[in-house]
Amino acid sequence: MTETTVIGRIATELGVRDGQVASAVQLLDGGATVPFIARYRKEATDTLDDAQLRTLEERLRYLRELEERRAAILASITEQGKLTDELAERINAADTKARLEDLYLPYKPKRRTKAQIARENGLEPLADLLLTAPDNDPATAASDYLSDTVPDVQAALDGARAILVERFAEDADLIGALRERMWSQGVLRAQVREGKEDEGRKYSDYFDFAEPFGKLKSHRVLAMFRAEKEEILDLTLDPNGDADGQSYEQPIAERFGVRDRGRPADHWLLDTVTWAWRTRVLVHLGIDLRMRLWQAAEAEAVDVFAANLRDLLLAAPAGQRATMGLDPGFRTGVKVAVIDQTGKVTATHTIYPHVPQHKWDESLAILAHLAREQHVELIAIGNGTASRETDKLAMDLIAANPGLNLTKIVVSEAGASVYSASAYASSELPELDVSLRGAVSIARRLQDPLAELVKIDPKSIGVGQYQHDVTGSKLERSLDAVVEDCVNAVGVDVNTASRPLLARVSGITDGLAAAIVAHRDAAGAFAARQQLMTVPRLGPKAFEQCAGFLRIRGGDDPLDASGVHPESYPVVRRILAKTGAGVAALIGDTTTLRALSPAEFTDEAFGLPTVSDILKELEKPGRDPRPEFRTATFAEGVHTLDDLEPGMVLEGVVTNVAAFGAFVDVGVHQDGLVHVSAMSAGFVSDPRSVAKPGDVVRVKVLSVDTARQRISLTMRLDDGAARSGGSPRGPRPSSRTEAPDSRPAPASPARGAPRGGPGAPKAARPGGEGRAPGAGPKGVH
Repeated sequence: MTETTVIGRIATELGVRDGQVASAVQLLDGGATVPFIARYRKEATDTLDDAQLRTLEERLRYLRELEERRAAILASITEQGKLTDELAERINAADTKARLEDLYLPYKPKRRTKAQIARENGLEPLADLLLTAPDNDPATAASDYLSDTVPDVQAALDGARAILVERFAEDADLIGALRERMWSQGVLRAQVREGKEDEGRKYSDYFDFAEPFGKLKSHRVLAMFRAEKEEILDLTLDPNGDADGQSYEQPIAERFGVRDRGRPADHWLLDTVTWAWRTRVLVHLGIDLRMRLWQAAEAEAVDVFAANLRDLLLAAPAGQRATMGLDPGFRTGVKVAVIDQTGKVTATHTIYPHVPQHKWDESLAILAHLAREQHVELIAIGNGTASRETDKLAMDLIAANPGLNLTKIVVSEAGASVYSASAYASSELPELDVSLRGAVSIARRLQDPLAELVKIDPKSIGVGQYQHDVTGSKLERSLDAVVEDCVNAVGVDVNTASRPLLARVSGITDGLAAAIVAHRDAAGAFAARQQLMTVPRLGPKAFEQCAGFLRIRGGDDPLDASGVHPESYPVVRRILAKTGAGVAALIGDTTTLRALSPAEFTDEAFGLPTVSDILKELEKPGRDPRPEFRTATFAEGVHTLDDLEPGMVLEGVVTNVAAFGAFVDVGVHQDGLVHVSAMSAGFVSDPRSVAKPGDVVRVKVLSVDTARQRISLTMRLDDGAARSGGSPRGPRPSSRTEAPDSRPAPASPARGAPRGGPGAPKAARPGGEGRAPGAGPKGVH
């Protein structure tokens, strides 16, 4: 497959022209990033968007890896002296890695097998004779092949059988056909191991389970594979499922002309086919289909995590308002940190309002003093242990001090413990104890979730579906792409951004981000984008990639605060000449800008898409794509599972969305599940089309299973409530607790942020209380 063929194949898959793909590939190979190409090279790719470009990038990687593997296989077979024109043609025509490996299997270097030993002992002619001329009696024919290494007839026949079994099991076309047949009609069965019922009760949905391969949901596959690894379940791949009388041995026999016609060798050959199926082919297909199930489930799990992460990163920011962060705890107290409008820490404290100290009034007085002294507007409360109790403290504070005009919001502590103990937190907040850094992070993520969450490894944010069970490199690559896309979609203030945030900007490496911060600290704020060229090691290529995404507010040129790329400033100058206005006057002048025809300002370098984007950007320069910030409220008197009753209608926040439904925080320290069947009156194929992390929703309690810590909810408010411990509409395939801590970790955002808010409950923090677990222990790999 040539590069031209690769481009054509990707173009077909995307439904676009070859030229669009070729241009994108050329730009990617030249070091351009997806956000840069999507925004500033629309003419080159004819407006391929970032989603198409990400798919293109992933497929390009796969197909190039396929070509590398093809070349390696051809070289290996050539070196063995076994490459024929026909085989080369078949290898060159292979369009998947699985097909390539099927073709390579007979030639793949392996440990000495029984078949190889039999060939060395001269038994291949015997195998060929019995296969092609079954009129020969096996025992009589075998007697002619006895030797020092083949002492008797049975040894000769065993060797011949080993050769044929290997031949049958390594026929690429046959194996490919049987694999697809088994995929289409096979069933995965699960059974609990004897005596493991109590230990594995979280997997009880799978104690006696069977479902066709093609219908298995990703979360079920990952849960069962994890349970198998933990020796709770036994999994069996049933080739036929419920289809009776469909033999897999028959296609093998037909492929090699084996048939019972009463000839002397027919029975021996049929036994050889049976032996090949049971000992080699079935085992091989079982491994292949396990991998296929795993890869499909993994791909969906990665997609779910990426989609949820995107929603969280693009959560509504509260903005530049003085904020008090409260990191709740019982024994170790509630950590308090106040930050000003810019995120700078202005005060810290530790209070002990809860058990065992019970210093409630003293804590209220301290908080009131801090709020008054620091002009606090918002209170951000972490959603871990003691969250509801601390929320009550904040309510009392607000009630007792109406003149302070405080607003409280419960936010996620997702990854706060990871940040607190990180090297970056140590350098950013060296004067603060580890436990207090968490309170700072909680406050900052309310001000700007994106700017704070980029300081944390995306995997630690915990909004995935079994994220600890998937391949690390694939997950990391996907999540890094999401973070990059989100950061560049919002844009970054180069004069205030942290090093981690700058490092996510198109074209800026971590080293360059450090150099920008160092230059900023030494020489002062940047007054113009062109000054970035004075940063050591930030050359023309890096400037081209990053300049359009970096904002300079209050600088020398108003355009530097917009998303207009410096290379396009000449277009703006032509627009200014046409309108006779200055830059400052033109920016935001919707009437004038919308009266202009983009076609008037195009040239060879800048086409209609770019000019149209420039005009839109001038209307709202540096516009933030994130939604407006708003808040929601939990029901009074509902603090624990025991407070819930079927039929209650509550307001909650979507914390996570998985393939089987949405999790909603209703304020009882355990998220409830709205199964996909209970999300809408109509059929829902994708739960994210109905709800996203951070959405404020009204839900009705269907049932509460206190023993299993499960809450069944419905967004269909006319649904009737089930009996306690029951299930929502229809069979429930899984929940967060179907596997030990395999649930996607809750990711409560700022209450009411309509498109997410940062993350999930954290693990035990140094010096703090234990938190709800994240996504659980590592699982199947």
